[in-house]
Amino acid sequence: MTKQQHPRIPTCTYRLQFNRWFTFAQAREIVPYLQALGVSDVYASPYFQAGANSLHGYDITDHNKLNAAIGSQADYDAWIAELHAHGMGQVLDFVPNHMGIAEPGNKWWADVLENGPSSMYAPYFDIDWRPLKSDLRDKVLLPILTDQYGRVLERGELQVHFEEGAFYLAYRNQKLPIAPGTYRFVLEMALENLAEYKDEEFYAEFQSILTALEYLPRRTETDPEKIAERAREKEIVKRRLERRCQEAPQVQRAIEKALAKINGRPGDPRSFDWLDELLNAQSYRLAFWRVAAEEINYRRFFDVNDLAAIRMELPEVFDAAHQLVVDLVRTGAVTGLRVDHPDGLYLPREYLDALQRRCAKMLGIPLPKDGRAVYMIAEKILTGAEKLRADWPLHGTTGYDFANQVAGVLVDASAEADATRTFHRFIGHTMHFGHLVYAKKRLVMRLALANEVEVLGNMLDRLSEKNRWYRDFTFEALARAVRETIACFPVYRTYLAPGQPVSDEDRQVIERAIASAKRRNPAMEESIFNFLRDILLFRFPENLDAQAREEHMHFVLKFQQFTGPIMAKGLEDTVFYIYNRLAALNEVGGEPQQFGLSVDAFHERNLDRHRTWPATLLATSTHDTKRSEDVRARMVAISEIPELWRRSLQRWRTANRRWKKIVNEAETPAPNEEYLLYQTLLGTWPIAGNGAPEQNVGPEYTQRIQAYMMKALNEAKLTTSWIQPNEEWLAATRDFVAKVLDPTPKNKFLPAFLPIAEEIARLGAINSLAQTLLKLTSPGVPDIYQGNETWDFSLVDPDNRRAVDYRLRAEMLSCLSSKTPEELLQNWPDGRIKMFLTQRALQFRNEQVDLFHRGNYLPLYATGAFADCSISFVRQLDRDWAIVIVPRLSSRIGFPPIGERWKDTVIEVPENLLLERGREIFTGRELSIQNRQIRVAEALSGLPFTMVTNQ
Repeated sequence: MTKQQHPRIPTCTYRLQFNRWFTFAQAREIVPYLQALGVSDVYASPYFQAGANSLHGYDITDHNKLNAAIGSQADYDAWIAELHAHGMGQVLDFVPNHMGIAEPGNKWWADVLENGPSSMYAPYFDIDWRPLKSDLRDKVLLPILTDQYGRVLERGELQVHFEEGAFYLAYRNQKLPIAPGTYRFVLEMALENLAEYKDEEFYAEFQSILTALEYLPRRTETDPEKIAERAREKEIVKRRLERRCQEAPQVQRAIEKALAKINGRPGDPRSFDWLDELLNAQSYRLAFWRVAAEEINYRRFFDVNDLAAIRMELPEVFDAAHQLVVDLVRTGAVTGLRVDHPDGLYLPREYLDALQRRCAKMLGIPLPKDGRAVYMIAEKILTGAEKLRADWPLHGTTGYDFANQVAGVLVDASAEADATRTFHRFIGHTMHFGHLVYAKKRLVMRLALANEVEVLGNMLDRLSEKNRWYRDFTFEALARAVRETIACFPVYRTYLAPGQPVSDEDRQVIERAIASAKRRNPAMEESIFNFLRDILLFRFPENLDAQAREEHMHFVLKFQQFTGPIMAKGLEDTVFYIYNRLAALNEVGGEPQQFGLSVDAFHERNLDRHRTWPATLLATSTHDTKRSEDVRARMVAISEIPELWRRSLQRWRTANRRWKKIVNEAETPAPNEEYLLYQTLLGTWPIAGNGAPEQNVGPEYTQRIQAYMMKALNEAKLTTSWIQPNEEWLAATRDFVAKVLDPTPKNKFLPAFLPIAEEIARLGAINSLAQTLLKLTSPGVPDIYQGNETWDFSLVDPDNRRAVDYRLRAEMLSCLSSKTPEELLQNWPDGRIKMFLTQRALQFRNEQVDLFHRGNYLPLYATGAFADCSISFVRQLDRDWAIVIVPRLSSRIGFPPIGERWKDTVIEVPENLLLERGREIFTGRELSIQNRQIRVAEALSGLPFTMVTNQ
């Protein structure tokens, strides 16, 4: 690869999900295919050391090692060399917020468990060593047990082992270190077993080891010198102990005998007293996983106990976690970065600034004036009118905003009233989106993130004690004010920072949340909310000393870290599985209460993106989306057939009622669950090569739908949940799905369903082709999720992590040139038409990089019979231009929406466009442009999409 200018802006990225089933070696094999497709940069999932069976890589255990399950250093280097040989770059997904702690490979976490506050890595993790529960003082709660602690203990599932001079606790696949200072529990018992060897030299040495343990600095020491002494001396003790065992087998046997006694005997509860005493002396407290919500004292990624947050705001943590990634930037192996979950960071903008500065230093270049040394995007979820912060040194987001906008513009907004009425009638009650979000955020704060809110309430209580105006507020009142304000928060978080003025955006968000909380709680003292509002807006009392101001500031910054997870869990992982009016709109960053987006609004979003973030990512499918772009494209088409949808639902419900069971005095599945199921079936139903829906979908499809429904029901938390699974309800739902999909003649549902599935599949195919071309030509950098260059009907993870058949795709790509566009359209079910569109559009985009990176974006408008059924715009740079035209609401036009079906519809071309000639890039034919009008019937004469250019 030739020497790159910095930052390198991709032309098109392609997301690859690395794991033990898709390795560096396999990624190397597909590089020529990706280049032939038109991809400029691979967009890699995290591939640093993580859990061996991780499908995603976000559970990193060591930021400075490659994941051995994915490949060796040689495999990695060979892949990078292949990328460079094809002129391709790599955008790497980096995880700064948290680490995986379930695997023994996390040395930092293991050291914390062994040494508690005295661990040199204790400050690296966001641990509250002084929690409200005094029994947890100087301990970490570990909610890893599958049952109550006492039951697990007395079943003998907890066993202490001795290996290489060290003791550890084994539980299932976990290995937890035993604190060196507590080795005496075992060794003193072992010493008694060695009484007959008092005169042997090894006996005195063994006593010396016990003496050394007595002088070992305690695990609560936080003095740096004592920490260093402990770290040094404990390892000496381990080496001495290992040597004694090697040189004197009697010592090894004595220890094993002591452990046999300590580990207890199932059936004899009192025999476990020694083990219980030993475990109570550790730096961790083992607990049933269900108590995590209320008592856990380390910050997590959302409510995932196995992902512990790290304090990236500390320079030593930043330095330790970024050694490998910035070295990969230095060598050119990585040419761009995707920052995962910046909203979890204590100070997001400061982190991004530091990362850009470090990259500039490693590249040996001065930091540019705009602070952007390398291409960098962030996984920032924007809601409503929220904008990405202009002072962040980024090139944009990961593209969820575009995914929702392009889905919204394909919705028939005129059907909103009918869709709402049908939904409410089917489920038997109304459903207000805003009230639902509020209620489910409160639910999440009670069930999954209770301790986090409790901590904030306690912090606020301590602050109120320092203010004579507010010291009479009770802890419960203050904690409730925190809960209610978070429940009313309209965005994921605010971004106040020390030494910086409060932005207008943040002020408006906080005042809006406080005002909403007041309205919802008229019986609460208003001044409590005012107190919280003033603190959140940095309006601190003037008489505070430096320490008190620091405490106030710390509360605000911690508050900001917690609002995002509560929004994510309440909205994305709960409401989006309940508010099923049109489930295609229930997407990360989506606003399903808004039934569609007008064409004008879509153009406004693109214009704003062109002005402010011209290199932001444009996504339609990701590893985190609730369903693939092609499933979504089908499901939004339901909005085009509201009356047929309403009638069909009644027929389907009647046909399937006999398969329902009564569980907990209710029909299973519930009406809302059934409503989601029918939409999901339409979105994913397999289509045969002739365009007809498959009559028999087979067991694999059935199992996929069953697995999806299990996840959807547990996430919704209405009839079952992950914390308290309702196995009877889940089993009844699995049976219902199986019966509904049974291909035998007794199934009366399929004959009524398949005609609708055929219509939706056709409409969805047109929608998908339209959104693909819009993504490839709108302002920004288009991103393709692995395998989505052809039809992909995957659902939420883990369904979207299935292996991609790249051999088949490479064969499809190599054969495209032998097929005419008309043949590809005729055989649309095989997916080659989507690949053809993608490859040709990217080929043109690679030839005209400046046109799409710097060129203007000008909306175009249609007149005629189907003026509302198209989206068109022009990209223009000086004399060069490209006009894009795609259909929408194609049910009004017919299938396929081409040729004279468009009647008199024309696209008006602006005066400033030089129209000496026009060439259609997908067919190569010349297009007539007369009177500054393009007849859509001519532009879409052979394909249901077009891009016309003067190049």
